[in-house]
Amino acid sequence: MTPLVAAKRIVIKVGSILLVDPSSGRVHQRWLDGLAEDVARLRKRGQEVILVSSGAIALGRRHLGLRAGRLRLEESQAAAATGQIHLAKAYQDAMSAHGISVAQVLLTVDDTEQRRKYLNARSTINTLLRLGALPVINENDTVATAEIRFGDNDRLSARVAEMTSSDCLVLLSDVDGLYSADPSIEAGATLVPRVEQITPEVEAMAGQPQTGDGSGGMVTKLMAARIATSAGAAMVIARGTVEHPILAIEEGGPCTWFDPQGNPRTARKQWIAGTLQPSGSIVVDDGAVRALSDGKSLLPAGVTAIDGDFQRGDAVYIKDASGTILGRGLVAYASADARPLIGHKSSEIETLLGYRGRDEMIHRDDLVLND
Repeated sequence: MTPLVAAKRIVIKVGSILLVDPSSGRVHQRWLDGLAEDVARLRKRGQEVILVSSGAIALGRRHLGLRAGRLRLEESQAAAATGQIHLAKAYQDAMSAHGISVAQVLLTVDDTEQRRKYLNARSTINTLLRLGALPVINENDTVATAEIRFGDNDRLSARVAEMTSSDCLVLLSDVDGLYSADPSIEAGATLVPRVEQITPEVEAMAGQPQTGDGSGGMVTKLMAARIATSAGAAMVIARGTVEHPILAIEEGGPCTWFDPQGNPRTARKQWIAGTLQPSGSIVVDDGAVRALSDGKSLLPAGVTAIDGDFQRGDAVYIKDASGTILGRGLVAYASADARPLIGHKSSEIETLLGYRGRDEMIHRDDLVLND
């Protein structure tokens, strides 16, 4: 069983060179319909799917009559603003044939690296998946700057896989995978079917980034592989130009698999436990201690005190009544909002704060207990 078949949650990155005909600036409709069939098949067997798609600029430039070749920054942003509407419609039309609702999510790399933005994006995507929608994520090129110039949807897709604790990242490209050298230059270059670890020797195999509408290249794909595999996700680079690209991977088509380092849950827990510096503490009662040890979330009713000043998404220590540190987690409320909730039921949150936030003070997925 390949990691793609075994995965519970899959991120698929679609490059603009696959989705948009560069000569006409129109969507490759037959190809998109084939991808929609692949996605529907994955969802039917119980797998969750997230798409990260390029193509807004490539679509928008035709509608604005912009010239071929490299665009100025303001032209790229205008093309993105126009093309994003057409990109979302193309996906909705293709997926609706299978009864799938599409949700558009616009992100920048910054949204995946600042913890509060990260938590908001993670929560939104998880909610969409829970409600049965297909998130289609694109970079927010209308406000991004460096991201447009460097074309970083490969890395964005890896960040999405990381933030959503996905098991598998699929990078669909115009090449079969990673070769021992650039096959357009060296005729004897061979496809590397599996990479256990990204070493300097592996990095040396990458060529130069592409130009034009397709702005990735093997360099950015290896950067994505580092992010994804460190987060516990397997990653595959495969040729996406066939009509059913996901099915082709499952049936043993040529590709390069990158082995994950651990699993998504372990990687996320290690990040919380070892990387983030706590900004305060939450003291809990004996009932909460027992609930946490049983794998449950921390609810406001089990909190007896709040120490320190922190913001939503900050790491905090969790302590028992004696001051013993039980673990740490990412808190769902800033300290100013958390204090009024001490000892109250989750059903009272809206009355106390004037808005309905999360039921949990710290969700179990954002919680790490000491051994």
